[in-house]
Amino acid sequence: MAPKYQSIADSLRQEIENGQYSTQQLLPTEQLLCQRFQISRQTVRRALSLLENEGLITRRQGSGSRLRERKEPEAQLNCAIAVVTTYISDYIFPSILRGMETVLAANSSAPLLFATQNQLSVERKILQTLLTMKELDGVLVEGTKTALPNPNLDLYQKLIDRGVRLVFINGIYPELAHIPSVLADNYGGGRLLTEHLHRHGHHNIAGIFKVDDMQGMLRYAGYAEALRDLGLPFEDEHVRWYNTEQRRAFLSEAFVDSVLEGFQGCSAVVCYNDEVAIRVVSRLQKRGIRVPEDMAVVSFDNSQYSDLAPVHLTSLSHGSRNLGELAANLMLRLLRGEECRSETVPWQLVERESG
Repeated sequence: MAPKYQSIADSLRQEIENGQYSTQQLLPTEQLLCQRFQISRQTVRRALSLLENEGLITRRQGSGSRLRERKEPEAQLNCAIAVVTTYISDYIFPSILRGMETVLAANSSAPLLFATQNQLSVERKILQTLLTMKELDGVLVEGTKTALPNPNLDLYQKLIDRGVRLVFINGIYPELAHIPSVLADNYGGGRLLTEHLHRHGHHNIAGIFKVDDMQGMLRYAGYAEALRDLGLPFEDEHVRWYNTEQRRAFLSEAFVDSVLEGFQGCSAVVCYNDEVAIRVVSRLQKRGIRVPEDMAVVSFDNSQYSDLAPVHLTSLSHGSRNLGELAANLMLRLLRGEECRSETVPWQLVERESG
């Protein structure tokens, strides 16, 4: 289920697209929107902020909200853009890359693709290569091991000093937090899944998270704080961690079995992503543990694994919003010299059979 402010933003966006408001006409006031939708002023402001970030409206304190004047189509940029992600062909990355490529290709900017395999040493070599390129306008980059100190910040700074525009996606280094980024609301996602399980009667909820990237840490933070706020028990042995180097071992049957042994007494588990969740569901079934009757399993990304799992996965989705497209559009606005803001994309719950 989408957050309330998201559904309000969707309703207003539809009205704007239908021509219900003109550029000279103010949108309804916050007070009128509160009365119309029976919601709080804070929820209204979050919905309007979302529309502002999308470039649909402008807001000025004391003057209300109005449509942003539509401009003539932008001239194609024909820029040299590099795309640096952790992986290219694995998991959700093809969808992200297609989103980037679609936007950039429409501006005659075919991207150069690089993959770090989430290895800092590989990231360093890629950044060194980028610094040798005479014509490089921007880099769309997914940071490597963003939960850990990064020894490559010197090379990022050299790119910045050269005037190369950067946009981060999925994760960002604290030292470069001023750089525009497109991130998922991973903290909110951790809370959303935990609260969903609690509503379905679960009180002992385990978690599996990735320790060396920002996404894993924030998903864990949302999960842990939701347990606290709901008055549910938190046990250290009910949280299991893995890192990039352990990824293949972690997804093996033996390792998943060892993890599940530590979840005795739990009736549900929040998984870092669908890739982990599908392995958990498979092993639970082979051990004679029914999903979701004996153990509910929920996760992130609403990927192809959600439907391929033996029991279709309840998972979080970004709906129709593609982070790759959002990041590429943000890059183009930067290159045009427009004012840009980082964007945090909310998750939407897609409920299926697993929990």
